[in-house]
Amino acid sequence: MPSYKLIYFNLEGRGEILRYLFSYSNIDFEDRRVEFADWPALKPTIPYGQLPVVEIDGVIYNQSLAIGRYLAKKAGLTGKSDLDEIRVDALIDTIDDFFSKFPWMDTEKAKKEFMEKSSPQLLAYLEKTLGNNPWFVGDSATWADFFWDTCADSFESYVPGFAKDYPKLLALKERVKAIPTIAAWIKKRPKKSQ
Repeated sequence: MPSYKLIYFNLEGRGEILRYLFSYSNIDFEDRRVEFADWPALKPTIPYGQLPVVEIDGVIYNQSLAIGRYLAKKAGLTGKSDLDEIRVDALIDTIDDFFSKFPWMDTEKAKKEFMEKSSPQLLAYLEKTLGNNPWFVGDSATWADFFWDTCADSFESYVPGFAKDYPKLLALKERVKAIPTIAAWIKKRPKKSQ
């Protein structure tokens, strides 16, 4: 069995989806958490100078969504058909587009304004896509459901209650967190520093 090491900051962010996927699959991995003070020295050694990366048997792979697709495929979380896979990827890319535009380093006021202006379109789309189904795609969880949960947790930490008017999306988050291996991860994970 390969050895896995996830290298990311001491927070959830883009690394948490990978932690969920490792945990869901019961794959042992080293969760190396980098403190911000140590990042300048480490950055030149990392492909493209960005975290997270995953080291698999000594080889470093970058880009969280590419790594996520690899882990999701291994776990059977990409959908049951090629068309399901397109839908899963489209949902992930849509959520990631929003995640990438979020003003993480701006003032609290700017974050709140961004969410008030920009999140209704995303949230309405996601809630409509989910409909009355338990999962975004098909009749079982995919990594799109996991990605929504991890990204929503990040947004929630900066703008509490941002999705309060979308009960179906909130219920989806609870379903994801109730998956036994995900629940076990959440219970044991280190406290985040964000």
